Amino acid sequence: MTELPQRGAVWREDIRRRFLAVDTSNVADVLDTLGLPDQGLAPQFAPYPATTGQLAGFAYTIRGQMTPFPLGGDAEKMKACQGVSPGEVTVWSGDGEGICYFGELIAIGMKEKGCVGALVDGGIRDIRWIGEQAFPVYARYRTPVQSIGRWKVNASQVPVLMRGATSRYVEIKPGDFILADDDGAIVIPAERIEEVLAEAERLTAVEVNIRRDLSRGLSLADALAKYGHV
Repeated sequence: MTELPQRGAVWREDIRRRFLAVDTSNVADVLDTLGLPDQGLAPQFAPYPATTGQLAGFAYTIRGQMTPFPLGGDAEKMKACQGVSPGEVTVWSGDGEGICYFGELIAIGMKEKGCVGALVDGGIRDIRWIGEQAFPVYARYRTPVQSIGRWKVNASQVPVLMRGATSRYVEIKPGDFILADDDGAIVIPAERIEEVLAEAERLTAVEVNIRRDLSRGLSLADALAKYGHV
């Protein structure tokens, strides 16, 4: 894996705030033009609660697998969560079905460390209470069934695979950027973050102008003639 230059906290937060001002749809269009058409995640990924708002941050990956073990906790899960840094989104992957990967208390702990949300290729619970924490979570499903005794974390900060929209899986590496909103979730490779963001901002500005002109009475045909396809 190619080593990327280390960026400071100010740069990371600026990037994150700017991504919060663009839509996943524009990002997806930009990725298409760059020859990266399979970065969207499966349509089952949804916000929990539905009012959670956008999710934007740098990927901190956590991987697990179905592993029967005695009740009493998952030390590896706790250890993995301790490594999260400000501006990061925890990305949970694995083979669990019908169980939750985390709930309210882990969300609180991650938020205390500056984590800005979670993307879960599995289930979550305690949704009402997570919502009260203003901690954005996008997951494939919700379930009351805990992971303890069933599913165990076995790695963190490694490349992981998440279910995709146009491909079976999308690879997510530590440091990639995660953006999710009402349209779904998408992954921007770390080495393309600034390039994708700048073009998504340009498209967003064009759309703002189109909506303004339409509200002033310009026809859609004339708007498309003026601005082109977006």
